[in-house]
Amino acid sequence: MFIDKARIIVSSGKGGDGHVSFRREKYVPAGGPDGGDGGKGGDVVFVVDDGLNTLTDFRHVRKYAAQHGEDGKKKRMAGKSGQDIEIKVPAGTVIREAASGKVIVDMSGDTRRFVLLKGGRGGNGNMHYATSTMQAPKYAQPGQPSRSLELLLELKMIADVGLVGFPNVGKSTLLSMSSNAKPRIANYHFTTLQPILGVVELEDAPGFVMADIPGLIEGAADGAGLGHEFLAHLERTRILIHVVDAAGTEGRDPIEDMMAINRELARYRIDLSSRKQIVAANKCDLLPGFAAAAEAEDSEESDPFGSDPAGTEARDPVAEIRAYCEPLGIEVFPISAATGQGVRELLYHVSGLLAQMPAETVTFAPEFDPETELAPDNTPFTVSYDAKTKAYLVEGPRIERMLGYTNLETEKGFVFFQKFLVDNGIIDELKRLGCKEGDTVRLYGHAFEFYD
Repeated sequence: MFIDKARIIVSSGKGGDGHVSFRREKYVPAGGPDGGDGGKGGDVVFVVDDGLNTLTDFRHVRKYAAQHGEDGKKKRMAGKSGQDIEIKVPAGTVIREAASGKVIVDMSGDTRRFVLLKGGRGGNGNMHYATSTMQAPKYAQPGQPSRSLELLLELKMIADVGLVGFPNVGKSTLLSMSSNAKPRIANYHFTTLQPILGVVELEDAPGFVMADIPGLIEGAADGAGLGHEFLAHLERTRILIHVVDAAGTEGRDPIEDMMAINRELARYRIDLSSRKQIVAANKCDLLPGFAAAAEAEDSEESDPFGSDPAGTEARDPVAEIRAYCEPLGIEVFPISAATGQGVRELLYHVSGLLAQMPAETVTFAPEFDPETELAPDNTPFTVSYDAKTKAYLVEGPRIERMLGYTNLETEKGFVFFQKFLVDNGIIDELKRLGCKEGDTVRLYGHAFEFYD
């Protein structure tokens, strides 16, 4: 089964906690703090692997986590940094934030490696907190927490040319005749169950990459069948070759097929109908006069394609297709993918068109920055009064982090805590709200009696 979408959860590594320890040696009774710093947590890194062409591997493993940093050690020894986790994806993978659907990064073009989540910074050991008035700090800084994100991976193939059309019109045969691709070919619908890339090499002309997109059906733009999954691969193409069954071997009208497919392209979330289109009128070897016309062309005779030697007028499907397409600016090439007739002319024409177009790969601009979106709230604190409990509540990420590395059980730790409240204006805010001596103040599970 072809997998071109996957939903995974990634987590960066937590930073190691700073260590609390003191130098104790026989002849150094008061050596001071020597707790080392915690190690940095590992990053989450996405890397393009040219050997991959599907997202199948993500069906079996959905959670990916980098290694946590080690805690600091005594004797000023820092903890070891956690290992990064590298997640390999095929070129052309678009990584989105799952909840919003916003693009984080498009692993295409020059983007071969991308750090999506950075690991947490390690905490400082207690050796950093020694001062002239606090020479034996009994607290250290905790490491920054890890961060997690749910991602949606979408593979959008990188091809210059996309083959579109209804099932069983000969797209796979055309790709196999034109390139090094070896698609599975059989005479039944949906032989191709996944997009296939082929490299077209030409003498004295630039080559290009062509993709066989599995047969579309009406309603594909609404997701009928695997419509969305297949149409997504056309978003990067610069030219669409619309393959039709000119001979109508299955009783289908090639013009009606073209109109139906173009309606689906126009209704897709990116208007693909505005792309440069060429029509390959395939299976012309099954039309009367096609082989004779090719032979006459080779021998420089002027027997027009589709002429009737008996003098009776025969229906010319290729002429009908041209009559419909040419007023729309769409060129038509009669071909037989099975015998190779007309294929060379088609490929050289496509190569010439591509040479006139910009060579940049279509990429999707970032819309979601994890570093910004997942950054902790920088609001220093909030103070409110809870009438139900008759207590003042002080909250905020800065306060929570401070409590994480402050030992309130020690006198010096409590003095440091009080100074923090004064320096950050929390005491003034409590007074402004009417807090007076004897009132209760709560901070993340801690309850204190206010005094001025």
